[in-house]
Amino acid sequence: MKKFGLSTLCALLLAGAVQAAPIRSNLVATDNVETFITLETQGMAPGQTVWAALTQNIRPHWHTYWINPGDSGIPTEIKWTLPEGWKADAITWPAPQRFPIGPLVNFGYADQVHLLVPLTVPANATPGQAVKLDAKVDWLVCEDICIPESADLSIAVPVVAGTAAVEPEAAPLFTKARASLPVPSPYTATLAPGDKAHRLTLAAPGLDKGKISEVFFFPHDYKVASSNAAQELRLGADGLTLSLVPGGALPAGPVTGVLSFTEELDGQSVRHAFAVEAAVGAAAPASTGEQTSWATALLLALLGGAVLNLMPCVFPVLSMKALALLQHGPAHARRHGLAYTAGVLACFAIVAGALIALRAGGAAIGWGFQLQDPLVVAILAYVMLLLGLSLSGVFTLGGSVMGVGQGLAGRDGLAGSFFTGVLATVVATPCTAPFMGTALGFAITQPWPVALSVFLALGLGMALPFLALSFSPALLKRLPRPGLWMERVKQALAFPLYASAAWLVWVLSIQAGPAALATVLAGMVAIAFAAWVYGQTRLSGGPGRAFGSLLAVLALGGAVAGASTARTVPVPEQVAGAKPASSDYQPWTAEKLAELTGQGKPVFVNFTAAWCVTCLVNERTSLSTDAVKAAMKAKGVAYLKGDWTNRDATIARVLESHGRSGVPLYLVYLPGKAEPVILPQILTEGIVLDALSSLPNA
Repeated sequence: MKKFGLSTLCALLLAGAVQAAPIRSNLVATDNVETFITLETQGMAPGQTVWAALTQNIRPHWHTYWINPGDSGIPTEIKWTLPEGWKADAITWPAPQRFPIGPLVNFGYADQVHLLVPLTVPANATPGQAVKLDAKVDWLVCEDICIPESADLSIAVPVVAGTAAVEPEAAPLFTKARASLPVPSPYTATLAPGDKAHRLTLAAPGLDKGKISEVFFFPHDYKVASSNAAQELRLGADGLTLSLVPGGALPAGPVTGVLSFTEELDGQSVRHAFAVEAAVGAAAPASTGEQTSWATALLLALLGGAVLNLMPCVFPVLSMKALALLQHGPAHARRHGLAYTAGVLACFAIVAGALIALRAGGAAIGWGFQLQDPLVVAILAYVMLLLGLSLSGVFTLGGSVMGVGQGLAGRDGLAGSFFTGVLATVVATPCTAPFMGTALGFAITQPWPVALSVFLALGLGMALPFLALSFSPALLKRLPRPGLWMERVKQALAFPLYASAAWLVWVLSIQAGPAALATVLAGMVAIAFAAWVYGQTRLSGGPGRAFGSLLAVLALGGAVAGASTARTVPVPEQVAGAKPASSDYQPWTAEKLAELTGQGKPVFVNFTAAWCVTCLVNERTSLSTDAVKAAMKAKGVAYLKGDWTNRDATIARVLESHGRSGVPLYLVYLPGKAEPVILPQILTEGIVLDALSSLPNA
């Protein structure tokens, strides 16, 4: 009896192991190619469409062919023999390579290629059956000679009830297969026909010619472009333009193909492959830089800067400075307003200069880039804590730290107003206000003088409310008279600053992990100790004051030294294979987006960052509501989230392609539409629901 039980258990385990293995055809090995088919799922359910992958391992230095083989060759072909009602669609082709052979150029694949094919089961299929699918595969494989080869493959597929689950052991193969596919182009393309040359234009503003190389367009129809002719590249205000030597008469309808190029991003070579659909004969659409005039960008920047004053990090700083105006006459108030404005403009000029210089050097960054550095986040958290402690009365900022400014700028303390402007700008960088996105998207595509002017207009807009208050005696008279209430308001303003410090520490925990979090929390204790020691000893006699100052400086230095050890670690959802923290969304990748849109599914993409206040507010108020979740579920919308908390060159390029230099960015991909709908940067539940309303229920 024990023998029977043991043998039965072994049999069950063996059966489970066999069942868990990928469903795969026989392997056929010719002289030059090994060929087999793998199914992505653990079977197929009635009415279900699943993917099969034809894998070919190709002999070194030999190659097979793409759908357009180039000057010579034959594309790989699969002839299926299927039961009645079963269906196999066309091959989904990976991005090809070029193979020069003498004066000819061929298009195809070397080493290994996975050709994906969707298979559909009829709705009347009977669960429990094992269905045999036969495929005759023909291909041409070439080096300096070409040899036609073929393989007869069979795969036994079980029909299962419900929905067939993805086979985990097959997942790496299909992940690699999808990574080799061209992604839908984020840029609009047009083709202007010509007798001697066609012009293919990609509306991709901001591409740097010094960073772009190996640009080539592979047309699906060989008549669009001669395979062995050079494709002259031009980068200008209208984007990227290739000159194509015609290979014959243009086909009817749009021109399709794959545009590939290499781009240097953050010191790394990134190979892009875009699936392009170019309208023929239509005027090229204006790029982001052409749609927005310089004057319009300046106005939008001015308005966006003014709205920044309402952000939770900026408002306490501005309010604190506004209270200080009550203690000055009109002449002093004007000087303080100008000093504050100068501080704002100086800081915006520094941020803009760094952004422009780094982008010129090939870095893929945008607005708020400094918040992607854990050290900057940690120091900003320290500053928020110090300001809060000062407003709470632990130490007096005006009589101590500002005293240094008074010694430098005069007795009226103008240095304090200047550095308040600097501080307000620094704490505003995690925020994106309405109007800012278009203005900054325009700025990063322009020459540096134009870009700098837009950033300065943004700074001027931010400084305008305080500047207007300081220059208006009538408004100053309307403010309440100084009194005890000012001290109470000042103390109350400390709490938004404490909240900002806590939020920045939370951002740091995501960026740099638990060890950095512990170090910075210890640093905040040291900061609080330094503020208390300084506040207690600053009015003491010589030795006591000197000792207190020294102790405070040492504590501050220790806190900054600890923060400097923080290093960026991958955000959990950016780690390969990691599951998202919430089942409501999946991590964004270009490959995942291409897969979903290729299946005809509607997709909502949210590009966000933990340090972006606007992003977090939108997610709380507009993207996480029951109504929005129900609408997405009812309409079968796939929700992808692209996390830009840490620097990511791929996301930076996607932002730029849609005329943005920072997050948030919200895109809605509708079935049958090449270009996504771009939602406003400030969302409401109604805006999101309206964007989804045109979709039918799933």
